[in-house]
Amino acid sequence: MNKQELKEKYGKKRIPHEWRKTDWFTTLVVTFFGSGMSPKAPGTMGSLAAAIVAYPMAFFFQSHLGQDEVLYIGGDNFGIFISLTFLAAALFVFFAAIPFVKKAMKDTGTEDPGWIVIDEVCGIFMALAFVPCDVIIHSPWILALAFVLFRFFDILKPLGIHKMEKLPGAWGVMADDLLGGIYAGILLSLTLTLIVLFS
Repeated sequence: MNKQELKEKYGKKRIPHEWRKTDWFTTLVVTFFGSGMSPKAPGTMGSLAAAIVAYPMAFFFQSHLGQDEVLYIGGDNFGIFISLTFLAAALFVFFAAIPFVKKAMKDTGTEDPGWIVIDEVCGIFMALAFVPCDVIIHSPWILALAFVLFRFFDILKPLGIHKMEKLPGAWGVMADDLLGGIYAGILLSLTLTLIVLFS
């Protein structure tokens, strides 16, 4: 047998992924430009891609809006900052992705497959909604911390996150990550506050 014949007989058969059954634009959206097509840990890859994209987004938001992109909630001694731009980005991704996720699952006959990672993108943006853009720009390690915290909540799904998956169809796919992003963002904000207080 030649090399090609050996490969065909004994080589690992490549099974087409389910995402091939839907249209290319839907695939582009739900896999977040292909990051969800990773054969290993697609959710992690999607979250990582979102965290990387968030850095230039922070530059863009800061340069165009400055301090107007931040809302402070709290008193003189303690409060939290809300990045209105990342909050808007998270909510936009959440609602805009619903019909694409619904179509992808319908076309492929799947329920929340791993290659759909647009929900992780929504979660990362939601977590970063608790940090002003100028802080992200000057301390990019915050992106790594947001990534770790979000993945913790996304994987373990504590504090009612798991229940969000029971929402019908695409809403359940997106809602649990949005809530996970909120928890990650709150913890991220508290961590940064403690670092400032004790530094």
